[in-house]
Amino acid sequence: MSLPSDYNNEISALNREVLKHQPNDILQFCSDFFQRRLASQRHEFVLSQRHSSQPGPAESNFPGSNPFGSSAATSQGSSAAVNAAGSTMRPVAEEEEHDLASPTQTSFPLNIRSQIPSADNSRSPFSSGAPDDTSNNSRGNTFGNFGFGGPAASSSSSRLGSPPAGAAMESSSFPNNYNLGRRTSVSAESLAPASAEDSSSWKAPQYPKTADQLARLRTAVSQNFLFSHLDDDQTTQVLGALQERKVPAKDVRVIVQGDAGDYFYVVESGSFDIHVSPTGRAEPGPAGLGPKVASSGPGSSFGELALMYNAPRAATVVSAEGPSILWQLDRVTFRRILMDSAFQRRRMYETFLESVPLLATLTPYERSKIADALETAKHPAGSTIIREGDVGDTFFLLESGHAEVRKRGSNDPAPLKVYGPGDYFGELALLEDKPRAASVVSTTEVKVAMLGKDGFQRLLGPVESIMRRDDPRKQ
Repeated sequence: MSLPSDYNNEISALNREVLKHQPNDILQFCSDFFQRRLASQRHEFVLSQRHSSQPGPAESNFPGSNPFGSSAATSQGSSAAVNAAGSTMRPVAEEEEHDLASPTQTSFPLNIRSQIPSADNSRSPFSSGAPDDTSNNSRGNTFGNFGFGGPAASSSSSRLGSPPAGAAMESSSFPNNYNLGRRTSVSAESLAPASAEDSSSWKAPQYPKTADQLARLRTAVSQNFLFSHLDDDQTTQVLGALQERKVPAKDVRVIVQGDAGDYFYVVESGSFDIHVSPTGRAEPGPAGLGPKVASSGPGSSFGELALMYNAPRAATVVSAEGPSILWQLDRVTFRRILMDSAFQRRRMYETFLESVPLLATLTPYERSKIADALETAKHPAGSTIIREGDVGDTFFLLESGHAEVRKRGSNDPAPLKVYGPGDYFGELALLEDKPRAASVVSTTEVKVAMLGKDGFQRLLGPVESIMRRDDPRKQ
């Protein structure tokens, strides 16, 4: 089997360069050669795209083989690039890890604008500056410098070898997803939920409060978007974890703009002024706070973003009178409450789902997806959870309590069926999109986990046939 002609061309070009320059470091020389060859090929591709008509849906938008389009343009670009590789190549230091300015930077050497021979000096239709103006390269580019300038380029330019002369190439000519596969890194706080063995070892801190204080705090946090999705147990834990903080006098800085945010505050008494400095950081003295933009009084709250992000404070909060009282909650406790409760609830739901015969064939991963999609609700005794004749759009899993099935027109006073913890109902309407066949009424206070029709069809689609086989009307 013969080798591809493109491969032979590349090896021949490399051999000519090795014979001509006789490098001491052959690996570095080969690496530099192919880096420049790759850059040259991409440049030829961009030029051919610029002067060609709009490609059809089956044509390739990137150099390389395309089973649905013509490879003529690629072959021509590759051949022209081999001839352009010539003797002008010079060694370039290997790019270091800290040279990367952003995850979207190109993997080519940073001064590539002047390293690539250009056959066209015309400006790119996507460029906002003149073709030869390198100082304004980043303007008009959605991703800034895109690896052809900026801080990382300036810091590493001294390590790069002298590039060959040539016309500038617009960085914005590359497709937006050109460097999609570039390795990136993301850092954040690590907080693992407690396992089943040590879940009892960690308890949310509890600080004493009067019933009146708890009622006011519950009202205050219920108005905040961060707490609107919490269930009763989570809300009780959050309220218990709020710690009292006394502000003794006026003009005490509770939050300072630019500092790391770590606490959320609820105002019990007193008032607080909120200032935003145009410089992005509070300066010493009253004038350094910036203009006042808002006030916060009893029952209000501030600093909630600290519970979500480890980001600098966006404003300075100063006590407008004294003494005042605040209730504070730190980010780690809040996240631990949410993560541990969500983790334990998922394990409980997965256990319930394992006991449902219709879902026995699901994999643990599929059950975990269903458990995450479930929403909870509480109903007092005597509530009608499902009403006969209503349009069915929800599947129910009984978490606690008991309920019974009743049907209109039945002369038998006994319920048709009794549900307990772990039982499910409401699936028939989801399968056949028909009205409810019977009513389900709670006999005690119940807590149910619900899955809407859209989520049911998306997540439980594979077991639909199993549920139909279990339909009691077909037995």
